Amino acid sequence: MSSLIIGSAGVGLLLLAFALNLVRKLSHSSPVYLVMNAVGALMAAWYAYDGGAAPFVVLELTWALAAGVRLVLLAKNKALRIS
Repeated sequence: MSSLIIGSAGVGLLLLAFALNLVRKLSHSSPVYLVMNAVGALMAAWYAYDGGAAPFVVLELTWALAAGVRLVLLAKNKALRIS
């Protein structure tokens, strides 16, 4: 039951990030958008793993990794601009 709650919250977070991007409240490159995607995807991956759905685990982990990499690059670029 707890994995269902975690997975549902994760998917909800992904959908919220997507909706906020659609209505131009969050940029696709904003840190908030990227964190929402990374955390939501990790939560959805946990649910998929718990349910034995390997293809969706791979999908969600890839999604989280992409958001995480973009977040790191964004932080590095910001650090370079400050120094």
